[in-house]
Amino acid sequence: MTIAKHSAIMAFLFIILLSCSKGSSGNGSGTTQTAPSNLVVTATPSSDGSGNVAFTATATNAVTYIYEFGNGIIQTVPGGLITYQYTTVGNITYTVNVTAKSSSGLTISKSIQVTVNTAGGGSPTLVFSDEFNADGAPDPNKWGYEIGTGSAGWGNNELQYYTSRPENAIVQGGVLKIKALKENYMGSAYTSARLLSKGKYSFKYGRIEVRAKFPTGVGTWPAAWMLGDNIGAVGWPACGEIDIVEHLGRELNKIYGTLHYPGRSGGNADGATIMIPDATTAFHTYAVEWSATSIKIYVDTQLYHTVANSAAIPFNQNFFILLNMAMGGNFGGPVDPAFTNATFEIDYIRVYQ
Repeated sequence: MTIAKHSAIMAFLFIILLSCSKGSSGNGSGTTQTAPSNLVVTATPSSDGSGNVAFTATATNAVTYIYEFGNGIIQTVPGGLITYQYTTVGNITYTVNVTAKSSSGLTISKSIQVTVNTAGGGSPTLVFSDEFNADGAPDPNKWGYEIGTGSAGWGNNELQYYTSRPENAIVQGGVLKIKALKENYMGSAYTSARLLSKGKYSFKYGRIEVRAKFPTGVGTWPAAWMLGDNIGAVGWPACGEIDIVEHLGRELNKIYGTLHYPGRSGGNADGATIMIPDATTAFHTYAVEWSATSIKIYVDTQLYHTVANSAAIPFNQNFFILLNMAMGGNFGGPVDPAFTNATFEIDYIRVYQ
């Protein structure tokens, strides 16, 4: 073979080798593959007990998303948006893993935790109630009394002395009557009653309804409210306070719904008001719907205040119920000198979960 012919063959082989090299990316596809990036996953649980959670997943260069819902169910979602319903009854935290996948099959994954409140099928169940249908003293299996004045450590410069006497708290005609009286008693100018379910009943999450009618009389301050079971250990406001309803005799028909917690207590509390025309002449239903994600305050069917619940505030533990009528104090204000008596009437209390 001549040198010239050998050189021509070598040149031909080099050209072929160079051509093959330019046509390959090293992965056999002929194109450069890019993995997904910037994966963001959010979850918004429903607060109605349905178990529904709205999920959103987005990522750069992703065409499908694979959801592992933390309960053994796996689902592929092309656009990343899905509302999934959990069916196991209870307040349960799930670890949800989402994998974003590119058109070439490369992936990126991310896990989040979501707490879901699922009440199960049908209407919520009545788990506690007092219909106040038996005349006499309030049911001792459901209610105790706090006795004394604000100097006991739970006062707001109020003027009444709380008793357990039937003169101040009695069930008559299907309603609980909490009566404030102007009388000299144990060094105080007024008496009243403060009932509480502490140590007898408390609950976490659900709907509580109080059907009530408020008295007139400047200086009266009736309320239906709740405190965290751990108040003895952490004090107030660290235990949290949920005021289902408050009414002031100096502001007739103005209804208060309020939450107190660290950073938002006393005059800086987290609340709202609503006017209703006949709070002192007719019974209305005052309610709180409470879940791991929100606390909603109603009068009858009207929602007038919502607070987002989270682990940052103390509303994820058991709370007990209080019913009382204070006289005067920081919030009640001065008492009318002509005041003689007033009655706070409660038709029923019901808790649903």
